[in-house]
Amino acid sequence: MFQLGKTIVSEDILEKEFVCNLSACKGACCVDGDAGAPLSLAETKILEEIYPKVKPFLRKQGIEAIEAQGTWVNGADGDLETPLIDNKDCAYVIFDGKTALCGIEQAYNQGIIDWKKPVSCHLYPIRVKDFTEFAAVNYDKWDICDAACSLGQELEVPVYKFVKEALIRRFGEDWYLELEKVAEDLKKGL
Repeated sequence: MFQLGKTIVSEDILEKEFVCNLSACKGACCVDGDAGAPLSLAETKILEEIYPKVKPFLRKQGIEAIEAQGTWVNGADGDLETPLIDNKDCAYVIFDGKTALCGIEQAYNQGIIDWKKPVSCHLYPIRVKDFTEFAAVNYDKWDICDAACSLGQELEVPVYKFVKEALIRRFGEDWYLELEKVAEDLKKGL
């Protein structure tokens, strides 16, 4: 672990390799697990605002879940998160054949909205836990992502490079440039 500004960062995000492999996992991270995607308070407001524009992209079951539970929920641990369909799929998930995709991201890709998706989804496999004085930035190892780890190793793409856009979105470009410097120093053995 090392400190970067007001973050404590796991060296795993520099050392581990990762590239999403949707053809192998079929987007399992959007349909497996026991909670929705973590959200910030600001993101709950965004979801409320964009829902009418995202709704046409969603499945009937997702719309029903959102209209019953709301565009976001307080999870079992009190954290803010996306609602689930029958405690399984994210309510915002859609399918292209057997592959799970994000309905929010589809609306974004078509220029309907200007918000890509929750930053926690964009950052995955990095998870950020905010504390009073700092944020912990960690690599989340999940067996459903084994194919992504293999592809990352094959392509030699470290986690922090795979999620560069999301890290900049969450922490800013200056923070990311400092992270790159730490990665270069680590690679040189400094």
